[in-house]
Amino acid sequence: MPDHRRTREDSLPRTPETATSKVGPAFQRLLGLMADLRDSARGCPWTRAQTFETIVPYTIEEVYEVVDAIRAGDMEALCDELGDLLLQVIYHARMAEEAGAFAMAEVIEALSDKLVRRHPHVFAEEAAADSEAVVRNWERIKAAETAPSHNGESVLEGVLRSGPALVRARKLQDALDRAAQDTAGPEAEPAAETYQPLELLRSVAPGDADARRTLGDAMFALVRLSRMSGVDPEAALDDANARFQQRVSGLERTLQHEGKGLQEATPAQRASVWHSR
Repeated sequence: MPDHRRTREDSLPRTPETATSKVGPAFQRLLGLMADLRDSARGCPWTRAQTFETIVPYTIEEVYEVVDAIRAGDMEALCDELGDLLLQVIYHARMAEEAGAFAMAEVIEALSDKLVRRHPHVFAEEAAADSEAVVRNWERIKAAETAPSHNGESVLEGVLRSGPALVRARKLQDALDRAAQDTAGPEAEPAAETYQPLELLRSVAPGDADARRTLGDAMFALVRLSRMSGVDPEAALDDANARFQQRVSGLERTLQHEGKGLQEATPAQRASVWHSR
């Protein structure tokens, strides 16, 4: 674990100018270190053996560790985890450069161009907009950049194929709605009554061979309802997970005071972890 203790110099107030002046040399050093680690003659055997596919699990893990640090409000941990996440970007870019596909400079240039292109209210002569207008404009420009061609490509083409299923469900629905509203207007939004996850859930019986399909449809419908309510389904489920964990921890503490373990909880106590708010 890196030592994040600050020296007296580090603890002095930083300005954007002084912080930025250090980025170039630090970034070049990082690129050089990755090149050394991947060097075919003197590099690290484990690092050299990795491929895009074998690194994917680490990339995903680092993203979630960044999220954990943010939600914990731990700036020291966030500094460390952002470094680990940056390492993943450097790693993939280095492997792509070795394969002759692209280099880190192209990644940075493409990102810079995208930021300029999607913020015309900042970098072009467009009127300043409020936050909601900025989001709408971003989505409009993004949709134009990724619009399907006229060769039969689906409007859902380009939606991420991996990642959490809840996130994919939301993005699939977003893509369809954008396409529908482009042609039919806002009234293309289906009524809430179209989606009835509770009715689907009531139809599930023990041993039901179609349970996976039924439950999947119910969860897909819940994602739809969450979007119509302006709620991020992934965040909603994450909140539910946190509440459940708190209830279980509370029950464990109660039982501990009684000299009991969780396995000795009464049926009513066990039920409380599912039904308490």
